[in-house]
Amino acid sequence: MSHLTGITPKSEKNVTMTAAGNLDGYRLVDTGDLVINTMWAWMGALGISKQAGIVSPAYGVYSPRPNAPFNPGFYDYLYRSNPYVMEMTRLSRGIWTSRLRLYPDVFLSMAIPVPPLEEQRAIADYLDRETARIDTLIEEQQRLIEMLRERRGAVISNAVARGFDETVAIKDSGLPGAGPVPDHWEVMPLRYTISFQEGPGIMAADFRDDGVPLLRVSSVRTARSTLEGCNYLDPDEVDRRWSHFRVDLGDLLISASASMGTVSEITEETAGAVPYTGIIRIKPGRMHKDFIRWFVVSGEFIDQVDSLKTGSTIQHFGPTHLAQMRVALPPIEEQRRIAEYLDEQVGKIDKLIAETERFIELAQERRAALITAAVTGQIDVRDVV
Repeated sequence: MSHLTGITPKSEKNVTMTAAGNLDGYRLVDTGDLVINTMWAWMGALGISKQAGIVSPAYGVYSPRPNAPFNPGFYDYLYRSNPYVMEMTRLSRGIWTSRLRLYPDVFLSMAIPVPPLEEQRAIADYLDRETARIDTLIEEQQRLIEMLRERRGAVISNAVARGFDETVAIKDSGLPGAGPVPDHWEVMPLRYTISFQEGPGIMAADFRDDGVPLLRVSSVRTARSTLEGCNYLDPDEVDRRWSHFRVDLGDLLISASASMGTVSEITEETAGAVPYTGIIRIKPGRMHKDFIRWFVVSGEFIDQVDSLKTGSTIQHFGPTHLAQMRVALPPIEEQRRIAEYLDEQVGKIDKLIAETERFIELAQERRAALITAAVTGQIDVRDVV
């Protein structure tokens, strides 16, 4: 083991160039230098530079000593490996994780292996080949996930907009950007099919340690609402000011933010709570509860929301937008059948997505383990074909 026998810190240099006097204090970087973000070294924010340039004072720049056994590729892998990232985390100074800093004197005190130069090259070449294979496999699986998600969206939108009976007579929906719909479906304003209400804006001064739950976005991230992350309100104040916002068992909640996707149902645990502003409570009417779940995540719904928000800098939607929307509504029994169909079909797709994501996670773990094993000498790359 050696204490960075091959690396020396670069001194801070003033960079002078035409009309660039404000770059004083920035550090020069040469090709092959090791560059480390002082504040994010514990997250692996480092690497061997492939080109010359400058970096801000937030970075440490380290240059190999002349004639030292230093292969850039080997040390790029070494310092990104889990054991060395963990060691840099341990040596970083700071009270909070997000404020940790790895200072040059501490970094230079780290002991590192210094294999013969030829062995460093062999390890770097081996890892280039093997990680490239794993990366290609991961990219293929990521593309598969993208395709599955596109398929998922298409299945939902097609069923919500057309049903799944391809033989039924169709008619022009008259909805902006929408195609034809089954002839027996009714096209009407959304407000005729459900009721909706956004939660009130409540000041932090009204929060209490207990009382009536005030549901936050973290409470509606799953299919069944929870009290996770909620605040509490004084019951007397709720009765006086916000009683009409309290939710009932079976109500549905959606986030009014731009990132739509989850519809959360009120349970016995959350019944009687008040949803915070940014959360919209939906009560089923002519639209069945199970059909609502799929409608509000469909392309038909999202496209209308986006159309109504055109030109607005506000990234969320609210009751004003919902009141302007229209919907092609199947008969109630057909709504149930469509919801059951989507439960089954989307469930299959979600299972495939979850399996693929797990495969990617295992591949990434394999990649990290392979790098660690190679740079610490657990694999003799000379014996690997």
